[in-house]
Amino acid sequence: MKNYRRAFILAAIGNLILLGVLGMIWWHGHAILGIAHAGDFSSEAAMPHQEDSNSAAAPAAPSTAPLAPIQLSPERLQSIGVKYADVKRMAVQDQIRITGDVAIDETRLSYVQTRFSGYIDKVFANATYQYVRKGQPLFTIYSPELATAEREYLVAKQNAQSAASSTVPGVAAGFDSLLNASADRLKQWNIPRRELARLESTGRVQQEIEVDSPASGYITERNALPNLTVQPDMHLYTIADLSTVWVFAQVFQDDLGRVRVGERASLTVDSYPGRTFHGRVDFIYPDVDMTTRTARVRLVFQNPKLTLTPGMYVNVTLQVPLGEQLVIPASGVLQTGTRQIAFVVRSDGYLEPRDVQLGLQAGDQYVVLSGLKAGERIVSSANFLIDSESQLQAALGSFVPPPPGAGGAAAMNTPQATIELASSPNPPRKGSDIFRVRLSGPNGQAISGAQVTVAFFMPAMPAMGMSAMRTEVNLSDRGQGLYEGSGSLATGGTWQVTIVARKQGQLIGSKQLSLNVAGGM
Repeated sequence: MKNYRRAFILAAIGNLILLGVLGMIWWHGHAILGIAHAGDFSSEAAMPHQEDSNSAAAPAAPSTAPLAPIQLSPERLQSIGVKYADVKRMAVQDQIRITGDVAIDETRLSYVQTRFSGYIDKVFANATYQYVRKGQPLFTIYSPELATAEREYLVAKQNAQSAASSTVPGVAAGFDSLLNASADRLKQWNIPRRELARLESTGRVQQEIEVDSPASGYITERNALPNLTVQPDMHLYTIADLSTVWVFAQVFQDDLGRVRVGERASLTVDSYPGRTFHGRVDFIYPDVDMTTRTARVRLVFQNPKLTLTPGMYVNVTLQVPLGEQLVIPASGVLQTGTRQIAFVVRSDGYLEPRDVQLGLQAGDQYVVLSGLKAGERIVSSANFLIDSESQLQAALGSFVPPPPGAGGAAAMNTPQATIELASSPNPPRKGSDIFRVRLSGPNGQAISGAQVTVAFFMPAMPAMGMSAMRTEVNLSDRGQGLYEGSGSLATGGTWQVTIVARKQGQLIGSKQLSLNVAGGM
């Protein structure tokens, strides 16, 4: 009994010790978690403050660069290659370039078949795609039905001649009626005229007759064979007249509203370089392919020398008249991405930047909807350099026209920062690149806290169907006079680059250069 009591007491003491240890462990862990939670709250409390500081430091969205009228000396205009063009009103004609395939004109298909049964004896046109002329014999045929009809005609003719002198009323008229019925039967069977003439002149039935071609053209289907039994429902030949052909072309649904039946079209084919065929739009099919979003258009072209053959792949140009419009050259517009700007030559010799609204591009011309008037004169080349001069003038705050011939002279007289441009990769490639600019003062010291913009411009190339392209990259200050930012160039080639640096709203430096970008068009 004593041993049992001693064991119970020891067990109780051990349990109390174990509970004490577990309580200490729990209290210590709770304290650690509390500290951790306190740290988390501190972090969360600090995070919004950090975000606020970042958002406050983030630069505002770049606004459109202001422009100002400028005046350049004749020497400066000549050095940058400035040319001019007039804003004029004229009849405009657009073009829609599509592709198509040559096909047979279905309205010029002819079928050869007989209207009586018989047996083919000789075949003269014995090959597919053989050319035959209208009236040319195709084959000979023997027909018991035809021979019987010819005999009946001869008998009726003989009886009509004998009854012509009869004094019995109605006899002569009756035999004449039978003769006419026999002749009509032969004509309804489409017997050649020469066969009827021979029958009249000789008075004898011929066992075989020749069947002639009803049209000139190529044999596209032939079923006539020697010793073949022929029934009236058999197509023996199909003859296609290719003096006129159809062209099936695919027009995108965006251009479909400008296509009209009867409009002129031209065609070229690689087989005959330098040669152009002329035709017209004949029919527009009333459905659009849901896969390609194109509609089929049928065009008609004359083909007197049989140059165009079915199945040819051809290039088609549709002429779309747009009426009388106000137009300017495509090279006379500076496309910034958000604005369309033309530089108007004013009467006082200044070049005024003006926003314009453009319509369709017809070849190397744009239709002007607003912003210009007929008779005005605009700059048609070197728009990018003129734009850079105008931006510099506006950045200096000199919206009053500068002295004659000054141009960017004010900017040149201002202390300029030294600007160095680098890129990664070097040279830059088509697509995304990283651009770096280093700013330094006249004494070589680094300039920080500036706003640096790098603008890339490529002029329009109407001959290649390319409009002008412009990309603007805002660089971030990395410290020690280094500014960095990323931008994407849409194509390779030579880009015109303008770098503008401002600090506290004042222009501190600018630089223009050409940059070759790898990667191809």
